[in-house]
Amino acid sequence: QQSAKELDAAFWFGEPLKKEVEDGTVPESRLSDMVQRILYAQIASGIFDSPPQKTPIDYANNAEVSRAAAEEGIVLLKNDGGVLPLAKTAQTILVIGDYVEKGVMSGGGSSNVTGDSGTPGLPQPGLPMSAEGQFAQYVKEQYHASSPLTAIRARAPQAKVLFDNGRSLHDAVRKARTADLVIVFGNQWMTESLDAPDMYLPRGQDAVIAAVTAANPKNVVVLQTGGPVTMPWVDQAPAILSAWYSGARGGEAIADVLFGDVNPSGHLPMTFPRDIAQTPRPAVLDGFDLPAKVQFDVTYHEGADVGYRWFAKTDATPLFPFGHGLSYTTFGYSDLKVKGGDTLSVSFKVTNTGKVTGKDAPQVYLTDAAGRKLLRLIGFDKVDLKPGEQRTVALTADARLLAHYYETTPGWVIAGGNYGVAVGHSGVQCQPDLSFGER
Repeated sequence: QQSAKELDAAFWFGEPLKKEVEDGTVPESRLSDMVQRILYAQIASGIFDSPPQKTPIDYANNAEVSRAAAEEGIVLLKNDGGVLPLAKTAQTILVIGDYVEKGVMSGGGSSNVTGDSGTPGLPQPGLPMSAEGQFAQYVKEQYHASSPLTAIRARAPQAKVLFDNGRSLHDAVRKARTADLVIVFGNQWMTESLDAPDMYLPRGQDAVIAAVTAANPKNVVVLQTGGPVTMPWVDQAPAILSAWYSGARGGEAIADVLFGDVNPSGHLPMTFPRDIAQTPRPAVLDGFDLPAKVQFDVTYHEGADVGYRWFAKTDATPLFPFGHGLSYTTFGYSDLKVKGGDTLSVSFKVTNTGKVTGKDAPQVYLTDAAGRKLLRLIGFDKVDLKPGEQRTVALTADARLLAHYYETTPGWVIAGGNYGVAVGHSGVQCQPDLSFGER
């Protein structure tokens, strides 16, 4: 492998390369070609004519962009009894969660963004990684200096907002019993190159959340995770938010959604299984316990049926399906029409049937392809509607999404015949096929 210094067993783009050019192993023409590609990109980007200048980072404006993205992406997973948005009448609110007094969690590796610490000269809050290995000393659990606790206090000035870091289950439960409302955070830090060992929240957080939600039924759980987690306490939590890694103003964005200043409109880009037994590989992953650099095979028995398609194929009901996301209002779909041809053109009406303005993300799924039953997302949109407002959404499917790969042909084939579609709020919350289009 001759990729880069971090990946090669020995650095190759130096003396070893020079030696192979000199002895003819690597032709000079190949080296010239490599250099030409690099110079072409540099000239085309204008860095020679207009060299980049280091300018001050506009943290404030960048943070507002991040905040807007977080507000669009936070997913309301559950809201039994209309617990959310929170009324500003609670006298005592208990906020539980490690580091929520300092900020919101940032993902590791390429998802980590260096932000403003809030204090000139000081770095972002962070915890050194507890691990061995080459990169352990460079990796930290970083937090953006946007405290959910501070943001919640700002939106509920009439209330006494208490804080507990959740490290002591006994203390957290004792405080929860005396509060009018409990907001508990569940954190899962993830980074590239490190697989999650399971789908539970780390450091015993599931036990804390289970005990706290049992002690006080008036509760909200806010998840800061990089992917799906199982929720053994789900039946005890009337309201659950998935805030992901919410960025430079994540604390404010979370509070905006909790108190209704922002109507949540995010939808899951993945499926949340009920437990790992619903996944294609419920046992230990292939190669997980092998020594370094030992080769092994992985057999993808699920083929292309990954994610929500795996759940459709196995007829399994997930905890929260792909595309799921609630709102503080409600939406209805009607007048679905499908036109065939070289691809499928779909139109339907979306109506805000609730009492507040909100955004909906209607999703169109292919359910039948010339007699072949399946579930495949072929289009979606996002519409902002006032109460009672109706809008027509029109989508044209990318033709490749209608195709099926046949190994015997081989190749991709779009078969002629009837194609069924359904529109819905998620991969499992679809209206029945209302129309068929013939290719």
